[in-house]
Amino acid sequence: IVREKELGTIEQVNVTPIKPYQFVIGKLLPFWIIALFELSFGLLIARLVFNLTIAGSIPLLFAFAAIYLLVALGLGLILSTSASNQQQVMFMAFFFMIVFLMLSGLFTPTESMPKWANWFNTFNPLYYFMKVNRMLILKGSDFTNLKDSFLSISLMAVAVLSIAILRYRKKTA
Repeated sequence: IVREKELGTIEQVNVTPIKPYQFVIGKLLPFWIIALFELSFGLLIARLVFNLTIAGSIPLLFAFAAIYLLVALGLGLILSTSASNQQQVMFMAFFFMIVFLMLSGLFTPTESMPKWANWFNTFNPLYYFMKVNRMLILKGSDFTNLKDSFLSISLMAVAVLSIAILRYRKKTA
């Protein structure tokens, strides 16, 4: 979206009869599909090169990844509607990526983090993605163990995508 603002093509999109949600879906869908293919490729490499067996359900892993990707891509759309150039988006995205990554539990167990960090993790989509990946890949958990994380990330997806659509609508009005 920011690139289209910079190039001046956003005005051409704005005069088309498409609705904001259609525009957001059109921006999101290709990257969502590509990311799911990348996940497939990564899991294939993990199996063939590192002999990693997935203890849990692969369709469940893909379902959760699909929802997580909606949140991540929606956050990117929100950032792109908030910025006036690509450099601003890159700096904002880098900031959020680092914060989400450091608090997700990838490098440090979340149990050893202070209470404020654990509170922040309730709004961190990467925290849920890491948690579910560990539970599915390593422990072989089923949906009953993951339903709270699924609910949280699903609500996050609805909220983030709604905000992205509303932010785009504000910019076109």
